[in-house]
Amino acid sequence: MFVDRTRIRVTGGAGGNGCCSFRREKYVPRGGPNGGDGGNGGSVYFLADARYTSLLDLRFHAHRKGNPGVHGQGSDCHGKNGEDIYIHVPTGTVIRRTDTGDVVADLTEDGQTFRAALGGRGGKGNARFVSSVDRAPRFAEKGEPGEDFEYDLELKVIAEVGLVGLPNAGKSTFLASVTAAKPKIADYPFTTLSPNLGVASLSDYRTLTIADIPGIIEGAAEGKGLGHDFLRHIERTRVLLFLIDLGDADPMATCAILENELEQHSEVFASRPKVFALNKADISENRARYTEVATQFDSPWLISGATGEGIPELLEHLWALVDRVRQQELSAEAPLQELEFVFEAPFEVTRTDGGLEVKGKAVLRAVRMTDFSNDEAVRYLHKKFQRMGLLKALKRMGAKEGETIVIGDVELEYHSE
Repeated sequence: MFVDRTRIRVTGGAGGNGCCSFRREKYVPRGGPNGGDGGNGGSVYFLADARYTSLLDLRFHAHRKGNPGVHGQGSDCHGKNGEDIYIHVPTGTVIRRTDTGDVVADLTEDGQTFRAALGGRGGKGNARFVSSVDRAPRFAEKGEPGEDFEYDLELKVIAEVGLVGLPNAGKSTFLASVTAAKPKIADYPFTTLSPNLGVASLSDYRTLTIADIPGIIEGAAEGKGLGHDFLRHIERTRVLLFLIDLGDADPMATCAILENELEQHSEVFASRPKVFALNKADISENRARYTEVATQFDSPWLISGATGEGIPELLEHLWALVDRVRQQELSAEAPLQELEFVFEAPFEVTRTDGGLEVKGKAVLRAVRMTDFSNDEAVRYLHKKFQRMGLLKALKRMGAKEGETIVIGDVELEYHSE
């Protein structure tokens, strides 16, 4: 089964909890705290892999979690970090955030990665909180939960030449004759139900990647037929090869339909170089029409997918066009821009119907890593809020005694300093 769209949820591994312990050893008085830190949770990455051709595996494994970090132990033993996991996707996969709809990654090269969910930070052990005023802290941090996101994945096949034509125009026969691909070929329309990809070998170790999609009919851009679901697979192609059946009653009308459907689907097709090939020249009736039909096109090629007539010369022409477009793309690449650093406020306080809500990565992390069952840990959180300036900000916002302060999933009560 060919699957080119799916949704997946990824969750980074949770960090390990810090340890609260003390050194108790014979002849070692006042050993002090020796709780180790928890390990960081493993992150989740998407990895582009040229060996994969479909998103089928992800459809049946819709939630991937990173490996958690190991908890800290006594004797200053730190927990092991959780291993990162890599989700293999085909090259050409576009990754989009489900909640915002923004494209966050476009994995077009083999081996390219994108970090989808960051693992949580490991909690600090009580040995990390020793100070001149607190020589024996009896609390440790909890591990931070990993990031959690949903992504929509869309596969756009990467090819250099895209085959365009009506059903039964001979696209699959052409692909089978020039590559090792084995598409289904039959004498009825819509034989091709999913995109096919093949690699044509030329002299001097050159290759040409060709994509074949289901036949396009009039109205495909509005959802008719099968081609509309797969038109995006030729958006990345550098050259479009229009295959026109010489036996077609009105070849120019057919060509107009194809160009119109492509332009309605995406504006990118308007700038793509187009090559026209009149197919099925092995039929004597069609060959007799070639002179009449050829005058209606711009330098068309006479070919036969069944016998291979005219195909070697056509492939050389396509290679020259693809190489020219490739060189233009390389020369048009923008130079590296200087990095811009944008200041991000540590927190933001807003008033809601239920009280005050605080947002910010640092504040949310501090709350999530606090053990609220431990009074010392809560007092340490209060001091951290003081250093951040959060308590002063709440006072400026008019926080009242006992008013609810919402931070993430936690509700706290406000008390003046």
